[in-house]
Amino acid sequence: MKIEFCGATTGVTGSCHLLTTDHHNLLMDCGQFQGGKSQDKLNFQEFPFDPSDVEAMILSHAHIDHCGRIPLLVKRGFRGRIYCTKPTADLLPIMLRDSGYIHEKEAEWANKKAQRKGQKTVEPLYTVEDAEACLPLIEPVRYDQIIKLNEEITICFNDAGHILGSAMTELWVKEAGEETKIIFSGDIGVEGRPILRDPTKFRKADYVIMESTYGNRLHPDNAMSINNLLDAILRTVDRGGTVVIPSFAVGRTQEMIYELNKVYDENPAMAERLKDIMVYIDSPMANAATEVFKANVSVFDEEAKAYIESGDHPLEFKNLRFTQNTEDSQRLNMDTTPKIIISASGMCEAGRIKHHLKHNLWDEKNTVIFVGYQAEGTLGRKIVEGAKSVNIFGEEVMVKAEIVNLEGFSGHADQDGLTRWVAAFENRPKLFLVHGEEQSKNDFARHLEEKLGITPVVVTENCEFSLAPGHGEDTVAEKLGTLPGGDNELQEDMLSDEEIQGIRNKISSINDNIDDALLNARLMTGSRMDQDKLIRLNNIISELNDSTLELREITLEDGESSTRSDPFEQEEEHGA
Repeated sequence: MKIEFCGATTGVTGSCHLLTTDHHNLLMDCGQFQGGKSQDKLNFQEFPFDPSDVEAMILSHAHIDHCGRIPLLVKRGFRGRIYCTKPTADLLPIMLRDSGYIHEKEAEWANKKAQRKGQKTVEPLYTVEDAEACLPLIEPVRYDQIIKLNEEITICFNDAGHILGSAMTELWVKEAGEETKIIFSGDIGVEGRPILRDPTKFRKADYVIMESTYGNRLHPDNAMSINNLLDAILRTVDRGGTVVIPSFAVGRTQEMIYELNKVYDENPAMAERLKDIMVYIDSPMANAATEVFKANVSVFDEEAKAYIESGDHPLEFKNLRFTQNTEDSQRLNMDTTPKIIISASGMCEAGRIKHHLKHNLWDEKNTVIFVGYQAEGTLGRKIVEGAKSVNIFGEEVMVKAEIVNLEGFSGHADQDGLTRWVAAFENRPKLFLVHGEEQSKNDFARHLEEKLGITPVVVTENCEFSLAPGHGEDTVAEKLGTLPGGDNELQEDMLSDEEIQGIRNKISSINDNIDDALLNARLMTGSRMDQDKLIRLNNIISELNDSTLELREITLEDGESSTRSDPFEQEEEHGA
């Protein structure tokens, strides 16, 4: 068994790792390199493997540095299934279509310049059509669902707490009679952050492939970052300026909406000061992603669910506006009234944010607030590091606006968070550090050795390692025992007739509650609920009903002797 590191080895982008056994090839992520021209050139290189030989891939989440080369992979021969969580599957079409569009436009712009100079034209990395071609290969699965990819490899997705749908993957690989457990961390989120659940921790593994983005840095306290955000907004408003926030369309934008919603809804004094300040989300991708968030509330954390249950959706408030078209976006830069513009991309490399920076960076009344990681070579990194002027669309723009960098909003765990995640392992797995700049990885490796006595492998280039068979710790059977209703000793008679009947009664109650929920929704909303919303609600109810029917079939199979008195059958006989 071998692991080949094919990306995110010299920096934080281009995540791509190939697991090879005697009979199978599995790819973990296929991300795009980001960070200027030198990184962009890496995207056009051949993969260090034949894409047609890869049977399947697992995708940790929908950020472009993890999924952005999937269309290229398919274009070059991959035909396997792409396994990811349902929210990631919902986000992926948005991300890949947008990425294909950007590549088309960048090639078009470059070719106009090349033709004027008599130079050769270029092809886009891939097109929107290429992005569409990979969508039928997506296979959405639930968190904690155990998937047997083949006779050798079994996987399970666990919540990573990084963005909606982000996953850490457990892989069990059988080879030569031995079972080896590998964990691929993807991007590890921050504990206690809004909307998302905390990242999963694990007890045991043989090998761990782990990100190290903030391996040598600590985030400020999140509450402090919120206060700093509000202070910067008020300073800007008081001097009549505009606040521009470059933000990742998936994850960070929704967190900004969530935090500002709390301000407008829970802080009367602050809400009064900001009552006339509109918040504009100016990114088609962010608009679409926010709708995906709203459709996946089942994976929200308890606080966010409580907001929804109280009737206050955490991703909506009265001062919030989503731009609908290019004209709306352009009007924002002609409007001189104080406002907040949240726009993508988060590293200022593409999208509408570049137009907003061009129109606002030169004015000292304005403020640009960075709320996410800025990779080396990006426009965002240059501004954060104090550039006096930057080139935007071929024009030199002075940087006179106030620049605020709030790292506390990062979606990546900092050094302490990463250390706690590693410390949760009861054994000491072999650790491979990827997805970090070289200094960050080296510093984090020294930190782990000092604090935990672990000496990781620091991956600094594309390379391959042979993996010895594991020790059979934390097997698939043991994983099943940790899931709801699981038991390490799986026996045919592990449920009594009374227990089976109790489960049936609970399922029946769930069905009744579902019907009541639909009825109450109709009664409460009446004619105010438009047809599209009612269809969406009905589809959700149908999905829940399907789930309870599956549960019913399982319990019926385990207790056939009492089916004649089954409450479900009685309901069906009476036309329920």
